[in-house]
Amino acid sequence: MTTTEDRDVIDLLLAQHEQIKGLFAGIVVADGERKGDLFNDLVRLLAVHESAEEQVVHPAARSSAGDEVVEARLHEESEAKHALSDLYDLGVEHPEFDARLAMLEKAVVEHATHEEQEEFPRLRQELSAERLRRMAGAVRAAEAMAPTRPHPGAGESATANLLAGPPVAVFDKIRDAVRDWRQSNKD
Repeated sequence: MTTTEDRDVIDLLLAQHEQIKGLFAGIVVADGERKGDLFNDLVRLLAVHESAEEQVVHPAARSSAGDEVVEARLHEESEAKHALSDLYDLGVEHPEFDARLAMLEKAVVEHATHEEQEEFPRLRQELSAERLRRMAGAVRAAEAMAPTRPHPGAGESATANLLAGPPVAVFDKIRDAVRDWRQSNKD
């Protein structure tokens, strides 16, 4: 049986892609507080997932899949960060939320499909199983230190994520803790 720690980076990211799709599906049918909770889960997962990919996966994919493929994925991620940030600011109660969520879902699913078809096969082909397992550990570490909200102005490069990510992540985690405290102390 394969444990989470035994998974390679591609298996880890594929599982996260499925989790992201499941969150989108859940948000569509949810309402009220549940919808907000699921959306917050989606925002956090997308933010840490993309940050980790930008730090670990895309740099490795440059040598196997090429600069053009990686630059296209970074462009998609930048657009998704802007859309996610705008949607977060809009809020789940806004009349346009569901329509904008559907557009974001389409873009995110297309982005994941591009990664799965253009980057992941090349990484599996060119990198050893051991390196792919080590990269999964690096992704988990990057996710632990990543911001929990999209910050489109911070950039999409590995360097930008390494420089801006930790201070922004601390701020995000404080905001998350305050939000969670407020929700748990509602009278």
